[in-house]
Amino acid sequence: MDTRRLQLLLALSRLGSMRAVAEAHHLTTSTVSQQIAALARDAGTDLVEPKGRRVRLTPAGRRLSDHAVTILAAVEAARVDLDPDAEPAGTLRVGGFATGIRVSLLPVLADLADTHPRVDAIVSEYEPVEAFRLLVDDDLDLALVYDYNLAPASLNPALDAVALWSTPWGLGVRADTTHGTTADLSDYADETWIVNSRNTADEAAVRTLAALTGFTPRIAHQIDSLDLVEDLILGGYGVGLLPLNRPTREGVSVLRLADPAVVMTAYAATRRGRESWAPLRVLLDGLCSVTGCAPPHRDWPRPAAADPPASR
Repeated sequence: MDTRRLQLLLALSRLGSMRAVAEAHHLTTSTVSQQIAALARDAGTDLVEPKGRRVRLTPAGRRLSDHAVTILAAVEAARVDLDPDAEPAGTLRVGGFATGIRVSLLPVLADLADTHPRVDAIVSEYEPVEAFRLLVDDDLDLALVYDYNLAPASLNPALDAVALWSTPWGLGVRADTTHGTTADLSDYADETWIVNSRNTADEAAVRTLAALTGFTPRIAHQIDSLDLVEDLILGGYGVGLLPLNRPTREGVSVLRLADPAVVMTAYAATRRGRESWAPLRVLLDGLCSVTGCAPPHRDWPRPAAADPPASR
């Protein structure tokens, strides 16, 4: 149904005559009558009936005029929502890994609550594989994800991404088993290895490191929480990758890796072309103002290591 015709029907229900509607909308009475008749054909039922020398809405016309209130309000809301110059308003669905949410997202949302109070956010924790799938399926508006330089993510053609920050990772071991600060991976060829339970990038990075050193890692434990990874290391159950700049509990050391180093990069990913939506645009602008990132693009650049703590 033509929204302009719905506007005229709604005006007729309120003003009571074709002449009054014509004057209010700067039309001729004949034009208003023709538009109401066309709307009746679209609806498949009579919308007006004679009442003396004037007309009145039929029961169907009154019901349609009631619907017109909701329909026209929704159309106006959609217009404002899609207007890049309008005041941002709406609910953002954001998903991502814990540290990305904690370090990059929450400070921006706190600022948006003051600067753009009509922008809300629903936040859920997901590992990159899960977040990418939800983003492609249009179940998220923005995903905070990560990859490693030794296990780069492959960006779906439907998505754009911007790098937020990078941080180096090292090898987590029991402190009483080492005396240096740099790991010689050949010393850990016979160790049991711990990887992430919900993201394959950790295992891919471990296998690449091991292959470059000349051994095949024995992977036995799959753990999501880095605190639990530390528990396993302290218990003597294995070794695993941990961020270098994350404080660890007593008894755990994180050794530097060299040739090659392991660097984790965090990204903000969106569906391609969606960044012009006002609420999403202000969120992306906020993320980039905090991290110094560039506008969204389709590549996966890796900036120099930054300070934010990295954990899954």
